[in-house]
Amino acid sequence: MLKLKIIVVDRTRSSFLKEGESFYLERLRKYVQVEWIEVKPAKIKKGRPEEQILSTEGEAIARKLAPRDYMVPLDRSGHEFDSEQLAAWLDRLSTNMGGWVSFIIGGPLGLSKELLDRADKVFSLSRLTLTHEMSRLLLLEQLYRACTILRGEKYHK
Repeated sequence: MLKLKIIVVDRTRSSFLKEGESFYLERLRKYVQVEWIEVKPAKIKKGRPEEQILSTEGEAIARKLAPRDYMVPLDRSGHEFDSEQLAAWLDRLSTNMGGWVSFIIGGPLGLSKELLDRADKVFSLSRLTLTHEMSRLLLLEQLYRACTILRGEKYHK
């Protein structure tokens, strides 16, 4: 069984997005083992360099990763899949992996260059800039869609 770890910076504040996350997490857990991890965001203060904020958040994220995790941060510069390609890629990972596939979504400033450089694969949901909260919901929906594709279920058309 595929094991997914979804590591996000901060909690979701928008109630409609929280509802969507809960909806898709519940559905996704019927297919795969899922661990949802929220890390505390670094304080954004006037005059504090962005690199320092991203580095602090990157260290907090790294503490949630196990050595065997396959690290997949989300960044708009990453690799784009269509839904069928994502399903096939996850299927290959589930066959060849012993650890967790860890998807990582940064906060409002994104993710540090160091974290992106350490990635096994950088993934993009879209070339569009998305809020970090919206990205969480879109990722969950696409992971759920991939699972239904692999099972031949009617959700994906």
